[in-house]
Amino acid sequence: MSIPEWPSHGGQSEALLAHFGLPPGHRLYDFSANLNPLGPPAWVRDCLTQQLAGLEHYPAPDYSVAREAIASHHQLQPEQVLLTNGGAEAIFLAAALHAWQRAAIMTPSFGEYARACCAHRLSVTEIALPAPHFALDVDALLAALNGIDVLFLCRPNNPTATLIDTSVMETLLDYTAWTGCRVVVDEAFVDMVGDTHDAVSLVPLLDRYPHLMLLRSMTKFYTLPGLRLGYMLADTATIQAAQTHQPPWSVNHLAAELVAPLLADGAFTRRTQRWLASERPCMTQALSELGLDVVPSQTCFFLTRPGTEQRAAGISSDVLFERLLHEGMLVRHTHNFAGLDGDWLRVALRDKPDNQRLLNVLKKVLHDCLR
Repeated sequence: MSIPEWPSHGGQSEALLAHFGLPPGHRLYDFSANLNPLGPPAWVRDCLTQQLAGLEHYPAPDYSVAREAIASHHQLQPEQVLLTNGGAEAIFLAAALHAWQRAAIMTPSFGEYARACCAHRLSVTEIALPAPHFALDVDALLAALNGIDVLFLCRPNNPTATLIDTSVMETLLDYTAWTGCRVVVDEAFVDMVGDTHDAVSLVPLLDRYPHLMLLRSMTKFYTLPGLRLGYMLADTATIQAAQTHQPPWSVNHLAAELVAPLLADGAFTRRTQRWLASERPCMTQALSELGLDVVPSQTCFFLTRPGTEQRAAGISSDVLFERLLHEGMLVRHTHNFAGLDGDWLRVALRDKPDNQRLLNVLKKVLHDCLR
């Protein structure tokens, strides 16, 4: 199957519908974007409306209120926080600190790391996580870091939904502290790990490892991708250096004003954790019972593909993707994830009725393909 250019992110249906001959109004349930189906919190709309008057003024250049809220949330100092225009800007700022140097990227992983490195003229070494389990061989990783200035990795990883153990991360950080390699960890999905996410995050390690940089997105957990809101956590010197590469007023007033109330909404966080605890194991079991290969997920999405018998019968991930699209289910292709080349599909976790709807369609499509 050929398409002129596969969309580089989830949630982009127009080109796919046109390519497969489907009308723009074709009804779709979107399982391609990894967003919290419970959000945004109900109060966000009113809060944004109340803040519209502030559009007549420039935001505070240092975003002190938002940075203090983030620092308090993570028990850090405000000087260790840089507010960014989504997680993507944080990635590009991290790359800017190492322009013309040597980077390593774990693959498959989020494509923006490679784009950011390309934009800032870093040479890139890819370190592959082998299918079908995508488990990290820490000894092989350490050996591959010889001569590397900065390592980018995603934890939990997108698209594999796997999570490197904290103890392994400490081994990695000890080694890279010795070799002088900065470690940039994208924690965009760490809040979606579940009720243990505070223990899973590497924030407590920042004081021990000044070469560690953490990147966060607030748009996925709170379902605000159109607002663009994220931040960087690091030691004070790194934050000051990154800030020199950031355009003035990078984050708009509305986004900045949401930071403190979002972080204060503990009820929304607890509701999300209950949803994850209920739906993730159910979805894992249901996908496996359909005969699909499923990488064990530690977050809010799944990497899956037709199982061995299904592939032997000619059911590829591309075939499954197209059949699902015609049935009104949009999942994420993997044609532009290095190392996957379209062999897998990424499926976001949604609320129970939508998840059941997808499972029903998957069962029908697989049955029809095998007839």
